[in-house]
Amino acid sequence: MIRLPAAALLASASALTLAACGSPEPQSRTETPPPASATSTAALTAEAVEAAQWQAPAPTAQPAPTNGQTPGSAPPPVQPRADLVRAQILLDRARFSPGSIDGLDGENTRQAIAAFEKANDLPVDGILDEQVFARLTQAAAPAMTRYTITAADVAGPFRPVPVTLEAQAELDALNYASAFEGLAEKFHVSEGLLSALNPDANFERVGQVIVVPAVSADPLPAPVTRIVIDKTDSSLRAFGADGALLAFYPATIGSSARPAPSGRLTVVGVANEPDYTYDPERLSYGDATKKLVIAAGPNNPVGSVWIELSRDTYGIHGTPDPSKISKTASNGCVRLTNWSAEQLAAAVKPGVEVVFS
Repeated sequence: MIRLPAAALLASASALTLAACGSPEPQSRTETPPPASATSTAALTAEAVEAAQWQAPAPTAQPAPTNGQTPGSAPPPVQPRADLVRAQILLDRARFSPGSIDGLDGENTRQAIAAFEKANDLPVDGILDEQVFARLTQAAAPAMTRYTITAADVAGPFRPVPVTLEAQAELDALNYASAFEGLAEKFHVSEGLLSALNPDANFERVGQVIVVPAVSADPLPAPVTRIVIDKTDSSLRAFGADGALLAFYPATIGSSARPAPSGRLTVVGVANEPDYTYDPERLSYGDATKKLVIAAGPNNPVGSVWIELSRDTYGIHGTPDPSKISKTASNGCVRLTNWSAEQLAAAVKPGVEVVFS
């Protein structure tokens, strides 16, 4: 593995070679992610999201069979809630990330709500209730906006991402598979919800107007001086010099086979658009027999950015699959969505303390 000095890491780095952390998720956590059917969403308008008010969640008991449904068969697909879409957007904008905005209740959203409650001196239970919703929406700017697709959005090149590392190593870049995927990441939204909000849109047409979450691309309000990674609730918190919480992100943190470090480390540097190296002499996953170098790109195994830590082969990085953040395991490192990792990376420098708890 080639290791670069901090100055080179900070400068930029498609040449960075990494090992270990960006491997495919080796196992599922005990928590079960939402079923695939949850992404099969019905139409949901921007106006409905903008006007949404908090509603008590419906009972979770399985309803009686209807329309020919037999007892014990799968329930209907879970549909996004307009009020939850609005809340997730406002959480994201307040830097309490729920991960991909999808309008579905889940652990990432509950953890983000709990962090927001704690920061705002509200009772902490991780539940979106009337009080939390009122605080989020108080004097809030619109949650939805219209966006016109540009030539850059559809320029590509786009290509399907191969499953195996061997096939990935044959490509000169790990780009998005489509303009649609890139737009979903740009606006921190799941592909299912983006499609539901724009059922008739052509996402490959320059000039097409779509409705998207009004997320912010602003940097963190102050430099990060301390990072706390909580293995129990699968989260990363970034703090400023005055101890104020700057951001909360859901995270995938290690696995039982290759746990994340414990104790205190430091940031060594940052590499934007890193390459990734699979070295079978240093890794215990995969069946490749030779060293492989995988080119940079948002669908690279370590995503769009790498934050090097002071223990060999460990870091904080992005992911090619934001929907799986905190729902699977990693090979020791801390995995964030690409947009969260990029925001964090822009606010850190060598020497920042990283505490694993």
